[in-house]
Amino acid sequence: MCLITQDQPNLQSIKESMIPACSCPSICLLLFPVSLCPLVSADSLKMSSGKGMMCGGMSSDALEADEKIQNICDGVKAEAEDKAGKKFEVFKAKSYTSQVVAGTNYFIKVHVGGDDHVHLRVWAKLPHQGSGVELSAIQHSKSHHDPIEYF
Repeated sequence: MCLITQDQPNLQSIKESMIPACSCPSICLLLFPVSLCPLVSADSLKMSSGKGMMCGGMSSDALEADEKIQNICDGVKAEAEDKAGKKFEVFKAKSYTSQVVAGTNYFIKVHVGGDDHVHLRVWAKLPHQGSGVELSAIQHSKSHHDPIEYF
């Protein structure tokens, strides 16, 4: 349910005129940036799994990488090596977080050998965009302990 802040009583009319049947924060997120949305409280941004959502729809808790995430990494390995200017002997996805956009941005921590890690931002396209994945950005010189953040 969307919550109205008590210090802004005129927001009830905004809610009623723009979102008459609002019962889910995801509807509000379509109309307002999370950081500006007057209709959604921080508590209502908790997803059903109990995990939080950061500004912009990015999940706040990193998840352990699974086969799907490793396949995404395998699909962009050559491009990551080109951007890094070196070959990676190891390219093992460790953890990730995601952000729903027009498709999905995956922020993935990848072990590349020794104590070295890189962070990848990979965009998974929607079917009408041709599907597939695209490496958007890479961060070098990361460690196992560095948190995955938006970049």
